[in-house]
Amino acid sequence: MVNPPWWLSDLDHHPWLELILQIVAVLLIVAVCDRVALPILQRLARPFPFSRRFLRYGRSAGRTAAFFLLLQIVLRNGEPVLRISPLLMHLTALCSIATLTWLATRCVKSISDTIVELNPTTTIDNLGARRIHTQTKVLARSMNVLIILIGTGMALMTLPLLRQIGTSLLASAGVAGLIVGFAAKPVLGNLLAGLQLALSQPIRLDDVVIVENEWGQIEEITGTYVVVRIWDQRRMVVPLQWFIEHPFQNWTRTSSELLGTVTIWVDYRLPVDPLRAESTRICQGAEEWDGRLCIVQVLDANERAMQLRVLVSAQDAARCFDLRCKVREGLIAYIHLHYPECLPRVRVDEDARQLAAEQ
Repeated sequence: MVNPPWWLSDLDHHPWLELILQIVAVLLIVAVCDRVALPILQRLARPFPFSRRFLRYGRSAGRTAAFFLLLQIVLRNGEPVLRISPLLMHLTALCSIATLTWLATRCVKSISDTIVELNPTTTIDNLGARRIHTQTKVLARSMNVLIILIGTGMALMTLPLLRQIGTSLLASAGVAGLIVGFAAKPVLGNLLAGLQLALSQPIRLDDVVIVENEWGQIEEITGTYVVVRIWDQRRMVVPLQWFIEHPFQNWTRTSSELLGTVTIWVDYRLPVDPLRAESTRICQGAEEWDGRLCIVQVLDANERAMQLRVLVSAQDAARCFDLRCKVREGLIAYIHLHYPECLPRVRVDEDARQLAAEQ
């Protein structure tokens, strides 16, 4: 029978050496799982979107959390013999809480990204998908805030001094509680506003809105503000609570379909029916037109000219704007070519002017 080496047979007399070997074993276990077991799991998880994302997003967090949890177990087993420093034990516990919090946020991101992936917004009628995207992102941010608060609270409760201070504050409450409440009001207000936006859905990602007389689209919704992409590529940053407390226009609240208006002033001598036929021809040749509506109406008249309104329909705001421009350009060119005398003009009574000059 082969005798084991001295450093294995005599470990009971060298507890520090045993502890070091156990820590090395922990490192080896984590490394083997990361380099060998994880690629196998990733290959098996390819057909499953959530599992695939979680293994990719949570790899670093899971590896670190596993190391600190196993290290904490090793240190606790060796504590009675080695009298390990309480500070080291406490730091290990804090690292375990921090890495588990990190892993939980990675899990939330995996869930939210999976939901977003399964509901693409590449289709024309994407209201349902945009609603799901908005709810998912706002709720994911709120969940991350909650996870971080819970992790921070658990870490602080491991400190005896802070635990006693917290107990005394809870016992006294009163003014201190009011001060903390007022200090946290903006944060809590934005958090509640985010939850309200996610549930009531006054705005969604990619919604076309008019905010402070600016036309734009909802580009990003964070935990504290909303980014509106203005048509000229500027960005307007609006506090989250503003959308709860102020009225605004949402052009795609229930549908992306829109009606556009083209207004033209013409002379009274212009026949309207040929213009109606030309408007229909222009719309039928435009890829932006959705085929729902194309009508010409005399909207107004004054002592000099009459005002024509052309109503056209399109699938979304961008197409509607382009269609309006095409119809306006086409009608102006048509009137200039076929009825140049019917462009707006100012009439002067020559006899009355001469009579006034003679007097």
